[in-house]
Amino acid sequence: MSYPEAALSRRTLLKAGGTGLAMAGLASLAACTSAGSGSGSKTLTVAYFGDQKAADAFRKRIEPVVRKLDKSVTVRVNGTSGTDWNVFFAKLLTQIASGSSPDIVSVATEGLQLMASKDLAMPLDDYVKRDIKELKSYFDDVPASLVEAMMFQGHLYELPTDYNAGNMYYNTALLQQAGVAAPTEHWTIDDFHAASTALARNKNTEAYGWVVRLWGSWTSFLYANGGNLLEEGKYPGGSWLWDAAYKGDPSAQGRSGGWKWGDPTANSAEAVEALQYLLEMKRAGLSPSPDVSGGSDLQNLFAAGRVGMAIGGGFWAGGLANAGMKRGSFDVQFFPEWKSQRHLFGASGFAIFQKSDKKDLAWEVVKELSKPSSFDVIFPGNATTPARQSLLTAERYATTGPQNWQVFGKTLTEFPTTAPIPAPPYYNALATALNQRTTQAISSGDVKSALDGLQRDLEAARSSAGS
Repeated sequence: MSYPEAALSRRTLLKAGGTGLAMAGLASLAACTSAGSGSGSKTLTVAYFGDQKAADAFRKRIEPVVRKLDKSVTVRVNGTSGTDWNVFFAKLLTQIASGSSPDIVSVATEGLQLMASKDLAMPLDDYVKRDIKELKSYFDDVPASLVEAMMFQGHLYELPTDYNAGNMYYNTALLQQAGVAAPTEHWTIDDFHAASTALARNKNTEAYGWVVRLWGSWTSFLYANGGNLLEEGKYPGGSWLWDAAYKGDPSAQGRSGGWKWGDPTANSAEAVEALQYLLEMKRAGLSPSPDVSGGSDLQNLFAAGRVGMAIGGGFWAGGLANAGMKRGSFDVQFFPEWKSQRHLFGASGFAIFQKSDKKDLAWEVVKELSKPSSFDVIFPGNATTPARQSLLTAERYATTGPQNWQVFGKTLTEFPTTAPIPAPPYYNALATALNQRTTQAISSGDVKSALDGLQRDLEAARSSAGS
């Protein structure tokens, strides 16, 4: 998953709004034509989630990579800023509707099914089949769970470059001062609560901080509590990839043609209990009001020693280092076990637009950006977690930390139930409704009523999308 580079957090807050723009853009896309389509232009255009300053910096990094493939190509990167993926997609779809279609777009889990379901992104199946021998080292290095998350209705749309799972970060000094031992791999929700209670005895410290959004919010507690916002299913198909790329790999057994998100379950007993748990922590003084600024405020509070624990992925390593935290002053552990120790993740890669007139070049660029040598070019400073597991090394985290960096890879390889966040084709509506109803629950204290509202919202969104 690729996030705004200028922000401390690579998963910034999803504010309400943007759904209307997105739907308007989608409605008119079928009639649009790509700017410069068929012109033979040697300009490769990339849509980038971030402001233009960050987009320009990204262009300078990837242009040498592209020029290795074709010296005559000019790279243009169009930045689109926003608070989270739904805002990015809304703006991007409006741009496309006006006739400005890029060749490549960086798309996270949140937007993959949206882009694929509207035939905006091109399936990579034929390219992958043709180049399967060349891609062997890639698939040998990338967990099957990440690849499956980039599939939709049996087709592969991206080669994942990075991901972030919902692990638990903690301030080592604050835990020591509270007399709390560092959490172990198999710590529980009771252990978490005991640690939170001990941390809260320090009047200058909030025990646990969180954000209002889909990834890494109360949804991590929902997954651990055995629930989800939507029924989970799998699309048939995908054997063309699994048999060729993951033959004999036990982790690929039972993989499919992608995640199929079914009926909403937003007001299930598991969901109500998960959100209620966090609100009770807030009432007990164990947690501040959740961050609604994009995640950067939470990282700042954590770095300042004002928050003892928070959910974060590999991107927090670079973010906390940038905020001035030294290696050893923070660490990370798996999310605690509740009814299960299930984790959620989001991944990212580069999709090729159907309307691109440079698909062959775009594919070569996508392959090049998936190579180990390209990762730190795309994501300098430990700004996210490499999809290629060979890049998860002690050397990578020697300067930023955390010391327990092995957690990032093990969350995928040692927890078979780890799954992507729910991101159906109507993701924008889902994300907006989730934020609105979470905020309602916080302000009213009535979790059940708020999640009943969320259930209605998602049922309406699913019906409108024809899912």
